[in-house]
Amino acid sequence: MNITFPENFWWGAATSGPQSEGRFNKKQANVFDYWYEIEPEAFYEQVGPDTASNFYNSYKKDISMMKEIGLNSFRTSIQWSRLIDDFEEGTVNEDGVRFYNAVIDECIAQGIRPVINLVHFDLPAVLQEQYGGWESKHVVDLYVKFATQCFQLFGDRVSDWFTFNEPLVIVDGAYLYQFHYPNLVDGKKAVQVAYNLTLASAKAIAAYRRVNKNKEGKIGTILNLTPSYPATQSPEDQSAAHFANLWMNDMFLDAAVKGSFPKDLVEILKKDNVLWDSTEEETNIINTNRIDVLGVNFYHPHRVKQPSISSDSLAVNWMPNKYFDNYDMPGRRMNVDKGWEIYPQALYDIALNIRDNYDNIPWFVSENGMGVSKEERYLNADGVIEDDYRIQFIQEHLYWVAKGISEGSNCFGYHLWTPIDCWSWKNAYRNRYGLISNNIHTQVKTIKKSGYWFKNVAEENKFIMPDDLI
Repeated sequence: MNITFPENFWWGAATSGPQSEGRFNKKQANVFDYWYEIEPEAFYEQVGPDTASNFYNSYKKDISMMKEIGLNSFRTSIQWSRLIDDFEEGTVNEDGVRFYNAVIDECIAQGIRPVINLVHFDLPAVLQEQYGGWESKHVVDLYVKFATQCFQLFGDRVSDWFTFNEPLVIVDGAYLYQFHYPNLVDGKKAVQVAYNLTLASAKAIAAYRRVNKNKEGKIGTILNLTPSYPATQSPEDQSAAHFANLWMNDMFLDAAVKGSFPKDLVEILKKDNVLWDSTEEETNIINTNRIDVLGVNFYHPHRVKQPSISSDSLAVNWMPNKYFDNYDMPGRRMNVDKGWEIYPQALYDIALNIRDNYDNIPWFVSENGMGVSKEERYLNADGVIEDDYRIQFIQEHLYWVAKGISEGSNCFGYHLWTPIDCWSWKNAYRNRYGLISNNIHTQVKTIKKSGYWFKNVAEENKFIMPDDLI
């Protein structure tokens, strides 16, 4: 079956500054730099972000390889800790300006559309230590200074901007489930951080619209949408899935697209005495500065059932999962290396949800990918990793994206995570996601079989879906 895509479809891949650049010539530490300094054993094989994929030094060659595999668009992020020298004043570091100018110019020279995100979990460490990071509305205003510098410095060439990548992960990782620094467990702070991130995004959008002189320019946010499916159709399981969706999807999505938080969620948070502190002025800022475009990161679904313990008995500290238990559905397909379920049809469900409930806002798949460990197992005699599993993964997800488009969902692109194997937070290089492999000891980079396959899809704007995968 031929699967075709709209004209001018974005075929690309995504990475981030802190995961690709390395710490070269970077005077300020972000929270992951700092965490690695004080606790290197927390990172897989004690591999930190100091070198990453060496993109700071090899960006020209790396971007050329991206062109070689057919990318017409590429998302990365500008590191706050690289661009800004004085966080209070918002003054810039000249080498940071030089570097990001060079990256943007090289993308354009290679015919690749630069797509720029502003924060990818990489809060400057000093702002965490001095102010409590995103717990502070002062940090929100410092972020707006950083964002404004980015718009003014690079907005003449960059027309696609995103305020945050996966704000929910900042909330969950740093304030609930202890997989991001500072590893707190504090439900009240988590809820306030969710609000402050939403406020920061809206304020940055307002700043963009004040200074933007690019008629083609658009600004949005990137959310990891993880549909929550109930284990059964019982009222209890349905209720669990409803709350899980409120927290994991609708909280940020409603605020970004509709300009307000879901009423059901607000009522629950208020009942539980954890609702964020806000002002009428802030509420108005959120309401009047909605996104132009949405990025959707999708990796796996979320399956839930009614909680096994009564929520009333969990009085020590508020947690969102007081309202649901995770559910391991029998027979589900798994990526055993990552421990994530493979369920491509969820992208179709996302597409129709955006069409029907979010004004059919223009959106693209901003991340989708398959992390696999020890990929050297699949090296052929020519030194190419034969990652047929990744090709099949992409095919299956693109099939459901195309089906959503055919039914009217306004999806304009697909970005794989990631172009080149990159450093992944605590997991470092345990799992590889790239279309291009990276030997982290030599920094020799080699196109995988999936990279050659992706090039053909991008050039043809279509692919043949094998019958046995439908």
